[in-house]
Amino acid sequence: MRIRLRYFASLRERLGKTEETREMPDGASVGQVWERLSDEHPELADLAHSVAFAVAQEYVDKDHRLQDDDELACIPPVSGGVVPQDHTRILARITQDPIDMRELSDFVADPGAGALASFVGTTRKTNEGRQVIRLEYECYPGMAEKEMAKIGRQVLAGWPVLKIALIHRLGRVDIGQASVAIAVSSPHRQAAFEACQHAINTLKETVPIWKKECYEGGQVWIGSQTGSHGRLHKE
Repeated sequence: MRIRLRYFASLRERLGKTEETREMPDGASVGQVWERLSDEHPELADLAHSVAFAVAQEYVDKDHRLQDDDELACIPPVSGGVVPQDHTRILARITQDPIDMRELSDFVADPGAGALASFVGTTRKTNEGRQVIRLEYECYPGMAEKEMAKIGRQVLAGWPVLKIALIHRLGRVDIGQASVAIAVSSPHRQAAFEACQHAINTLKETVPIWKKECYEGGQVWIGSQTGSHGRLHKE
């Protein structure tokens, strides 16, 4: 059978390509594909326990059996669109443009809201003693927005929340600029606070978005140097 492999961020840079097509025995597992890839590329050894996989833009484990023409995405540790099922209450978007917090606030505004909580993640000028110049983000298109919309549905199911908006920026993000923003509206502040915190923590753990830190003297993919992996790992 023939499968299409896709690579992202640090994995893409190590292999020097974004995708390829391979022939595999019928019914081969994800783990068998990774074993073959690792045998051909020993430089991937440190990712053995941290890489994640997705088929049809859904996470799978190494025992998952592949079918002819499947697309298998090999997802390195992440730095921590599709219209959601309830597009009137959930906004989930990836953008190349600067984030406009007014857009998020306008979306979650509701006559029944007594509280609006928000989170904005910005690029800071230092990290672990390094002088940061900028950050650069990339994602797995399509899947990233699906996962963000899934977080929105979790929030609506878990808290008395009226609306939620999640936006993440791609490309270059300079010092002081926003890379991710979340806004939540609720009748009461406690639910808004808790839902907003859950949303950003989950986004940083599960959404396939990668962050490259560019600093004076070099650059590094945040997360990829740790070798750890829950499901995905971000810092």
